[in-house]
Amino acid sequence: MQPTRIDHSMPAGEFLAVALELSGGSWKIGLHDGRREKPAIDTVSANSAACRLEQAVQQIEKIKSRWGLAPDVRTVILYEAGQDGFWIARALSKLGYEPLICDPASIPVERHARRAKTDRLDVIRLLMCLLAWLRGEYDRMHVVRVPSIEAEAQRHLVRDRGQLQKEVVQHRDRIRKLLRTVGCWQDVNGDVATRLAMGKFRCYDGAPLPPELHARLTRECRRLALAEQQFSQLEKELINQLPAPVQKRIADLEQLKAIGPVGATRLVLELFWRHFDNRRQVGSCVGLVPQPYDSGESRVDQGISKQGNRRVRSLLIEMAWFWLRYQPDSAIARWFTQRTLGNAQNKRAKRIVIVAVARRLVIALWRYLEHGVIPEGAVLKNRTTRFNNGRSWVD
Repeated sequence: MQPTRIDHSMPAGEFLAVALELSGGSWKIGLHDGRREKPAIDTVSANSAACRLEQAVQQIEKIKSRWGLAPDVRTVILYEAGQDGFWIARALSKLGYEPLICDPASIPVERHARRAKTDRLDVIRLLMCLLAWLRGEYDRMHVVRVPSIEAEAQRHLVRDRGQLQKEVVQHRDRIRKLLRTVGCWQDVNGDVATRLAMGKFRCYDGAPLPPELHARLTRECRRLALAEQQFSQLEKELINQLPAPVQKRIADLEQLKAIGPVGATRLVLELFWRHFDNRRQVGSCVGLVPQPYDSGESRVDQGISKQGNRRVRSLLIEMAWFWLRYQPDSAIARWFTQRTLGNAQNKRAKRIVIVAVARRLVIALWRYLEHGVIPEGAVLKNRTTRFNNGRSWVD
């Protein structure tokens, strides 16, 4: 079959660009070889994940045969990052395809107040972005780095720990608020279930709690006990479940004052599992880079991009405050003092500058782990206390 159109801006050699628009009910597939006027669009809607992936692969191979493409032609498949995670990319990679995952927010869209949006239009837009990316227009979309299976699995440990810690606080806070509805202002620290069973919680006038409220608080205490038990067990086993190289990187970070075991573990598992080529990539990955708006006479500072991993970004802001407290003689802390010297009482100015401190800190920690460069002026902890077997998980 002769091509209907030849675009010399396309990559040399034959290729097949495939875009997937994923949804719960079906997948929309768009295919283009860079030579035709219109793409081929199809839909697969099997009920199971394996069958739907198999249907998509069959459709890709069917188009290859129909368009006269070689079976081993370069096939690049793009889909947006979302709830399906990375399993599709890993499965396609095993089959010999070249999968790409893009950030959905990086896909350019029309700015009309009312724009048409359907799965068919979305897959065509994805396909056009992929064709532009293959031509070398890498700014058309942001490609997501796919972690290894081990790195992705290890993140579940630290994220589950954070979720359990949050649930413990939520249960205690719920118990406190339920007690306040009857005028009981006692604290809810310690063993709440035992105090509840002994009848130590009373209404404002000394009367016992209503039976319905007492039953609800009892059920809430059971959920609290389960969350605390799981949290305690996970803390004891978390570090031992990590491989030795990861444990070493965590230990290296803990050697710096102001960085505790929880913060070091989260940074290594959430951020420093991947390779960075320069400091700009580090700052961009955590979303702490500025986003200016400079057009004509309008010059507005829009703040930071807030892209990338939001968990790491919030952690770094918290770490930056600890760094100023426990590393006051470091170059980063001195830089913060110089910037806020005339605004000692201006809290808003400090909150703005602390973002820049967080960006400088994460770059310094990256250099420390990758090249062994200790941050300028930073103080290390005592090694004898740091490698103790009895580790405390409180930053």
